[in-house]
Amino acid sequence: MLDSRRNVALACALSALAGYVDGIGYLHLGGLFVSFMSGNSTRMGVSLAHGHWQTAAEAFGLIALFVAGAAAGSLIVLGRGPHRQPLVLLAEALLLAAAALAYSTGQSNVAIGAIVLAMGLENAVFQIDGGAGLGLTYVTGALVKVGQLIAAALSGGARWAWAPNLLLWAALVAGSVGGALAYAWVNLGAIWLAAAAALALSGMVAVTAR
Repeated sequence: MLDSRRNVALACALSALAGYVDGIGYLHLGGLFVSFMSGNSTRMGVSLAHGHWQTAAEAFGLIALFVAGAAAGSLIVLGRGPHRQPLVLLAEALLLAAAALAYSTGQSNVAIGAIVLAMGLENAVFQIDGGAGLGLTYVTGALVKVGQLIAAALSGGARWAWAPNLLLWAALVAGSVGGALAYAWVNLGAIWLAAAAALALSGMVAVTAR
């Protein structure tokens, strides 16, 4: 899937967007995540062990919403209609805009729910023919690939095959820096910028679709 400059650029842009949104969500939720469900799963397990039932329930709710968003994105892709990538991104943009609007009317919990759905949905952008696709809102798999492909390069394989996956990681980190700075400035209102970015990417992908 990271087989062309277009796909690498799009994947990095979406990873940066996810990092931006997750940085905002992490600060707003005080240590829970809106896109990193491994972290939420660990937090839920630790909370259960310590009898912190409310935190465990919150983590589980976020996980369930993320799965629902991923399922919704997959349904768009599996519909096999034209312009599936732009449609997924448009749906993400609408969810993020709905989140920003909900926050502006004092409904922060609704805003967080819409954000988590959007993050789950984003992971369907590179889903092909019912496959698992490329994870864009988390980078553990990308870092594993970096290590594996570095080993392959040292063993005589492609010299720079690991670089696109490292760029995914760097993009997410850069996005999270931006999200933290934006949250300090305008709180969850910073999601408006994420919605605009997703909408712009939807248009760009529609124009450049092959």
